[in-house]
Amino acid sequence: MNSILDILKSKLDKKVKDIHLHNTKRIYITIDKRDIKDCASIIFKDLDARYIIASGIENFDSFEILYHFGFDSEGTIVSLKVYLDKEKPEIDSLTDIIPGISYIEREMWELLGINFTGHPDMKHFLLGDEWEGKYPLRKEKDGK
Repeated sequence: MNSILDILKSKLDKKVKDIHLHNTKRIYITIDKRDIKDCASIIFKDLDARYIIASGIENFDSFEILYHFGFDSEGTIVSLKVYLDKEKPEIDSLTDIIPGISYIEREMWELLGINFTGHPDMKHFLLGDEWEGKYPLRKEKDGK
C-alpha cells in the first residue's frame, strides 16, 4: 500500500514546491498560493482528510498560512504551507471547499490583515465593529 506521502506527491504533482518531513507522522508541503484551492480540495475531498485548523504567521518579509489536515486512520498530519506578499497579503478563501474554515479566515483577516478573496461573510469576528485599521498580531507597533 502506498504511503500518504507517496499519494500526496502523485496527486499534487507539480504544485509541490517543497516537502519537509518533521517526522513520519508530520508532513509540511509548501505550495504557491494560486494552487491552494486545488490542493486543499484534493486533500479534503478526494483523499478524505479531516480539516483541523489553519494558522497565520507574520514573518519578517511575508505572511505564512498553514492549513492543517489529519489522515486519522494513518495518524498523520499534513500541513499545506503558503507564503503571501507582505505588501498585499491575500489568498483565495476556502469556504466553498471547507465551510468550517470561515471563522478562522475571518480571524486571520481581523488580527493579521490577510484578505481572503471570495469569502462570503467577511466581518469582524473577535473585535467589535468599531475596530478599524489596526491588526493586533502584526509586528509593527501601530499594527498597520
